[in-house]
Amino acid sequence: MEKPSTRLHDENNGLDYVLVGDYYFPDLILAEDSRLVGRWGRMYKRYLKEHHPARYQALLLSGRLNTYLADIDAQAEEQLKLLTQQMAEREGVNEELKAANQMEWVQRMNNIQNRAEEVIKTTLIYR
Repeated sequence: MEKPSTRLHDENNGLDYVLVGDYYFPDLILAEDSRLVGRWGRMYKRYLKEHHPARYQALLLSGRLNTYLADIDAQAEEQLKLLTQQMAEREGVNEELKAANQMEWVQRMNNIQNRAEEVIKTTLIYR
């Protein structure tokens, strides 16, 4: 009797398989991305799991999920910073107001920050 090969390559899906006992398992090696995923990436991960499970699984199995989420998190943070800055300039919330009336400046900046975060949350859903 011929001894089975310990490694196979499937041309249909492009995967390599390794013989373990009596079964062939996919030989998957996931690339490590050491970047941390922040709150926007975690929020998008939850959204993907709940509303787009096939896309989530495809990213997870391909080893690109962490990279994808880290990129989305970085983009969302940059967008939040830019949006907050633009809204503050447009509404006249500046250092002069901060020096004149700190409580009003804090209230208005918190309001701007909250509105900007809502815009980011909405744009994450429609990616």
